[in-house]
Amino acid sequence: MDLKQIHDLIKVVNKSNIGEISIEDKDGKVTIKQKEEKITVSSAPVYAAAPAPVAAAPATAPATPAASVPAVADNLITVKSPMIGTFYRRASPDKPLLAEEGTEVSPGKVVCIIEAMKLFNEIESEVKGTIVKVLVEDASPVEYDQPLFLVQPA
Repeated sequence: MDLKQIHDLIKVVNKSNIGEISIEDKDGKVTIKQKEEKITVSSAPVYAAAPAPVAAAPATAPATPAASVPAVADNLITVKSPMIGTFYRRASPDKPLLAEEGTEVSPGKVVCIIEAMKLFNEIESEVKGTIVKVLVEDASPVEYDQPLFLVQPA
């Protein structure tokens, strides 16, 4: 199953009353669970590789208070990580940054890459606005639902 198909499934689950869906093929198993307006994408191999980023989580503990930033700045929207992996701000080392402070974003615009299990997943903006703050360092491990960017809606 390719990334586009997984994104399409997430959108279908998000718009429906489906609580959970699991799909398995020769490449692996994908489980999508819906809870409280959030979608969880999990793949058994991804969680098998998770101990290294989890060990690094205490070093990134300030990200937890960042989740409450929208409560402080009511007008900002938080773009969060849909998966566990390594956060990259560029598509490749010789390419320009995908998104930085001041970048205008709109739904469907790629704002970063998250590598999980040697797969590079393009993370797209779901809102229209301007990036106000990048909350994660380039090439850093990220957790599911970790805030990545703060966006001033347009």
